[in-house]
Amino acid sequence: MKIHRLESIASTNKYCESLHLDQVEDFTCFWAIEQTDGIGQQGNYWHSERGKNLTFSLVLHPCFLPAARQFMLTQTLSLAIVDFLLSLNIDSPIHIKWPNDIYVDQKKICGILTSAHICNGTIGSAICGIGLNINQTAFPSWIPNPTSLSLLKYPMDIEVALNKLLSCINIRYTQLQQGWQPQADYLAHLMQLNTPSQYLYKGQLIEATITGVDEYGHLLLSTPDNRNLCCQMKEISFLLDITSKCTHQINHKDNTPNPIL
Repeated sequence: MKIHRLESIASTNKYCESLHLDQVEDFTCFWAIEQTDGIGQQGNYWHSERGKNLTFSLVLHPCFLPAARQFMLTQTLSLAIVDFLLSLNIDSPIHIKWPNDIYVDQKKICGILTSAHICNGTIGSAICGIGLNINQTAFPSWIPNPTSLSLLKYPMDIEVALNKLLSCINIRYTQLQQGWQPQADYLAHLMQLNTPSQYLYKGQLIEATITGVDEYGHLLLSTPDNRNLCCQMKEISFLLDITSKCTHQINHKDNTPNPIL
């Protein structure tokens, strides 16, 4: 395991994209003390105060995974972060919000952004960006439902947190290399599984129940009228995200973009 410390950089994922990944060792970490242009899912901005949180990218070479099974890597990383949080004995429920956000109770503490590079039908390399809120206690008003370890009364030294989290990832990644299937563990922590809830589906507010996630990472739901839905990320939004966006739009009546953490 190698860790490269970067004092200030636009985005660790963008930095890794500029590298010759085939020359980067498996399980190499690029850790930024400050990230000035971090990215989240669907191109959204990831906000982090300098030196307060973990912002890093991990370069992996999971050549043992077929290209179509990229979601297994996302599941593995999500579960490793859950393992890390559970090890702190946090006195609140910890969930994975599909597909790859980590929540403590109803507040977001971590996001993951993974991009895969395919080679001969397998994942030749993957850049796995992780943002985990550690010691930041004040967040911009446009960030929906944020929390941090400090807000949960578990402040940590950033470098200690990084090494502990990387150890958790290494354990899960090694299991994946050895043929472990993450699906059951992932579902055990999945937010709103088997719980009737409201979602925005293709622009319409619906009631549905999450029943699982398929092998390609699609969210599976059923509706009260017995429809079965198989959703990609851009097709469905959780109500807690919708509420936060609406609140932001009401409080900021201008043309400022609405970045989501």
